[in-house]
Amino acid sequence: MSKDLEGKTALVTGGGKGIGKAISGALAAMGARVIVNYRGDAGAAESTASEIGGEALQCDVSDGAAVAAMVKSIGQVDVLVNNAGAVRDNLLLRMKEEDWRHVIETDLTSAFHTTKAVLMGMMRARWGRVVNISSVVGITGNAGQANYAAAKAGLIAFTKSMAKEVGSRSITVNAVAPGYVRTELTSSSMTEEMMQAVVEATPLKREGTVDDIAAAVAFLCSQRAGFITGHTLVVDGGLSI
Repeated sequence: MSKDLEGKTALVTGGGKGIGKAISGALAAMGARVIVNYRGDAGAAESTASEIGGEALQCDVSDGAAVAAMVKSIGQVDVLVNNAGAVRDNLLLRMKEEDWRHVIETDLTSAFHTTKAVLMGMMRARWGRVVNISSVVGITGNAGQANYAAAKAGLIAFTKSMAKEVGSRSITVNAVAPGYVRTELTSSSMTEEMMQAVVEATPLKREGTVDDIAAAVAFLCSQRAGFITGHTLVVDGGLSI
């Protein structure tokens, strides 16, 4: 893998495990100094940071003041991957307002806080990469996931808007929309039968892997993707077609 990010600092929210861990590793392999952000699982984040030669940093990215303090402590952030996410699935008539707010704040509002906090530094440097981890559910919708689908669809619209705002400063803003990938997060909300049904509906007839997603993110952060912005790269094995 090319060292496109040598001398750059990357911040990966929710970067300690699952898809976030794979992304952290991929960016480190490209030469970046990687900040592995986490909210609660210090052990996983510190383990990941140790493996890749990065740094673990605790912050609840749904808290704007905490995010501003975190970014100030890091200094210049050249690459931002908004990966932090949560699910609290239920049919809308059974969904509590608290569950709606928690998912929206974790999956969508956090991207507002982090992007706003790093943007001035990127604009001064006249270079930056922002990648938002959306979901195929943000494109197709899904029964029982109105909160999650709304947040992930919001990230796609946020991506397009930010791309238009900052493109003139050589900052690209893109999204990656994964299909089904078996992680701790998805396993907590899906039964084995549900997982198999998704695989059967996927043209490639397999689950995605965390490395599939990390490879897409790494590409969008590379110099080769310098003329791509405002795009949502769907990595779902054909599930959404």
